[in-house]
Amino acid sequence: MIGIATETETPQADPAAIFAAALSLWEACHIAAKNDSSLDLNDQFNGMDQLMREIMRIAELFEHWACLYVVFEQLDEVWSYRLENDFGTASLKLVSPAELVGFDEDDCLRVALELRLPLRLCDKLRIPIDVRVANPNPDSGFVQFRIQTVRDHCEDGDSYPFWFGDEPFDDEFTAPYFSLYGVDSDGLSEHIADRRSYAETEALARKLYSDIRFPDFSNNV
Repeated sequence: MIGIATETETPQADPAAIFAAALSLWEACHIAAKNDSSLDLNDQFNGMDQLMREIMRIAELFEHWACLYVVFEQLDEVWSYRLENDFGTASLKLVSPAELVGFDEDDCLRVALELRLPLRLCDKLRIPIDVRVANPNPDSGFVQFRIQTVRDHCEDGDSYPFWFGDEPFDDEFTAPYFSLYGVDSDGLSEHIADRRSYAETEALARKLYSDIRFPDFSNNV
């Protein structure tokens, strides 16, 4: 989900959110160890103290990352409660407990996408989008215009849609970019052009039809 930012001030990290994320991940790790007899957290992290330090590092990293890129005003529940309920499970769905030592900002994006958090659209993040708006021109063959993220396969050069659920840092694909399509009355999309940013793609659509109004992400990070 893409969130439209309504304010430019960056929220400050919330200690309650950090604690909630850490608690959630701590509990998820112990559940994973209980369900996998081959996983010994004490050996894996040279003691429980080191595991807690790693978990606290991840919780602090994610909260600071979220303050930059999550549109909190679009959440439908208390942020710390959401983290306590879901952060640990989402994290371990993407990385194993043994891989937590390498958890970085790329993983923050992966977890945010797994949680379907409302995110600010910016060039720094590989966020899948698919936005459609009605065509204000009734005489056109297109009833809608569509901006969608796509990426190219490195081996064959073919382009593929970049959807939620896709690995954003898949080495088999290039970085995502934005394609503009016209959509006819049968729902079929016809490719018009590609651009490197959402803003450039939206600007091209307005050159074609000045009355087109895609969502405005100009205030985002």
